[in-house]
Amino acid sequence: MQTSFNTVGVVGTGAMGRGIAQIAAQAGCDVLLFDTQAEAVARAQQDLGAQWERLREKGRMDDEAVAQCKSRLKLAATLEALAGCDLVVEAIVERLDVKQELFAKLEGIVSPEAVLASNTSSLSITAIGAALKQPQRLAGFHFFNPVPLMKVVEVIAGLRTDPAVCERLARLAREMGHTPVQAQDTPGFIVNHAGRAYGTEALRIVSEGVTDFATVDRILRDQVGFKLGPFELLDLTALDVSHPVMESVYRQYYDEPRYRPSVITAQRLAGRMLGRKTGEGFYRYEDGKAQVPPEPPVPQVGELPPVWVSTRAARRAELYQLLKDLGARIETGQSPSAQALTLVAPLGFDVTTVAVVERLDPARTVGIDLLVEDAATRRRVLATNPATRPDMREAAHALFARDGKAVSVIRDSGGFVTQRVVAAIVNIASDICQQRICSPADLETAVTLGLGYPLGPLAMGDRWGPANVLEVLFNMQTVYGDPRYRPSPWLRRRGAIGLSLLQDD
Repeated sequence: MQTSFNTVGVVGTGAMGRGIAQIAAQAGCDVLLFDTQAEAVARAQQDLGAQWERLREKGRMDDEAVAQCKSRLKLAATLEALAGCDLVVEAIVERLDVKQELFAKLEGIVSPEAVLASNTSSLSITAIGAALKQPQRLAGFHFFNPVPLMKVVEVIAGLRTDPAVCERLARLAREMGHTPVQAQDTPGFIVNHAGRAYGTEALRIVSEGVTDFATVDRILRDQVGFKLGPFELLDLTALDVSHPVMESVYRQYYDEPRYRPSVITAQRLAGRMLGRKTGEGFYRYEDGKAQVPPEPPVPQVGELPPVWVSTRAARRAELYQLLKDLGARIETGQSPSAQALTLVAPLGFDVTTVAVVERLDPARTVGIDLLVEDAATRRRVLATNPATRPDMREAAHALFARDGKAVSVIRDSGGFVTQRVVAAIVNIASDICQQRICSPADLETAVTLGLGYPLGPLAMGDRWGPANVLEVLFNMQTVYGDPRYRPSPWLRRRGAIGLSLLQDD
């Protein structure tokens, strides 16, 4: 089997190093595995052999394929044993000085034509290669854990990287059965950069006292279609992994407000409430199962008040139809009667601001999030303002739960939950494209494969409307006065002229 590289050296026998060695051998490469601890190398060889045996038992590999993979995997007793490799991939500790020292040694061992690659997830490829005599042959080759199952790899060019090196690595990735995406050397590359919004905006929502962890998770699963809510995801990845990445990207971008971390994760990291692996994070775990607090029951309301809908409500016609389907008594006058439940459906604004601007009685005003059309969501989200009367809150909850659809009621928030998280995701992705870190197509591929989002961020923006996302961001900037919500030029321009966010220029 002919591959782009005949002999691949892998330095480091942790989960990432083993995974890279496994798929390289399966692709037909001879693999030399090295670690400073000889026993770790022997253990990795045993574990990989056992993994191939399990794949044979499951019918995914035959006897010959297993035998060939085992024969291709060899142990390197010293770094010098990698001299014949035409590619060496480093998968060691995330410390710049340690990686620089390793590559300086490797440069004196391998041939001048050999390619050097780092599996770093957060360090600059340019910085890693700064001390090399031939920095043009170093590139990033960033896989995701578990390597055999996560079918995307970021190929990263440093400032001095030869484009031909990235092309060869991309070919190898395809031979390994993975999808390569090309990225420029920037903090977080593509996936860890694009993934900043989901967790940090959710943390900001909770830090404002808008609602709790479980409710945010429910809303984003049911309204947008994420497989895991942000706090479920943080518990799965563990805060000792995810919080340092949040801080790293934020600091490397010189405290860019869009990436601002949260004191919530800093405190929980200090308290060792890391997630599933410690038995407690944002949820407690018993026998590996999250203990999720139950949802509040639907209020029992005798007679529902009439309903009046703001003339400025988003999806106003759809909201009227929904109210008719739910059997509501709808008022159609220019202003609500003294008894009416007043509904507003803002994009980006909070309920309080809308009530003041439209001169509505805040005590009877409740907001509903209609960024996502009602038929496409499994959950409706309502928001009260500080003056909303309890009877109006309960009436709105009972009304919108009449057909059995789940309802979450949160405190006032510019952008509710879904609007602000989706807008933050779309905005950061748009700015990645604006900075030419990667192509729109590679961004979509990287995020859907690397993060498991239901849609790529740009497709998400297109689905719910670039103009709507822009309105959410502009209005949230007004509500919060925070530059984290300033829209990317990529999003502003495409929203203004009605272009898809996937449209390159």
